[in-house]
Amino acid sequence: MPGAPVPRGRHAPPLEVRRVAQRRRLFESAATVFSRMGYADASAEAISREAGMSKATFYEHFDNKGDCLVALFGYASRSFAQALVGASRGSGMDFAARHRAGLAAILEGIEANPAMAQAMLVETVGAGPRIAELRDNALSEIADVMYEQTVRAAELGGGPAYASADDAFAIVGASFELISRQLRTGHPARVRDLQPLIERLILGLLSQPPDRPDGGT
Repeated sequence: MPGAPVPRGRHAPPLEVRRVAQRRRLFESAATVFSRMGYADASAEAISREAGMSKATFYEHFDNKGDCLVALFGYASRSFAQALVGASRGSGMDFAARHRAGLAAILEGIEANPAMAQAMLVETVGAGPRIAELRDNALSEIADVMYEQTVRAAELGGGPAYASADDAFAIVGASFELISRQLRTGHPARVRDLQPLIERLILGLLSQPPDRPDGGT
């Protein structure tokens, strides 16, 4: 359900604060509508109604439902990246604990808001080339954050680093495909049930030396 309505009248917050709150409510409502109806059947009217707002307010923020999905995707991917960084920074220098904490934060966030995750990971598939490019870019950004974190930690003696950003992207791609399947099918029963498998993927890749360009070892 969308957040509480923004107070009006003399108790109303400044315009910019109200617009931020409106946009957040529209994101939450769009995620609900996209996950419930599918992208093809969703509409600006349905999103506005879910948010308890007028269509005019929707169009103050977005040009159309496609523009809304693009903005929603950026909002969700930034939230995932922030959760990853925040959790892993507080988990000490042990590389396994650092990855475990970051992964747990993302999976817990998805469980707390499955509609947002479904809109990002499921409904974007087949929504057109613009959305497909955005999806790839957002996953790459998360992979870049993971790669840079391991490189910085390794420089400080905090365990191995990914050999390249492509290695990190392989983990992100596999992880989000597993999560997407769980959201579509309910297998396994909970998103967090995927954590041991994804941890094995992460730690297994980090334990392998990078391949040499000439194919040697």
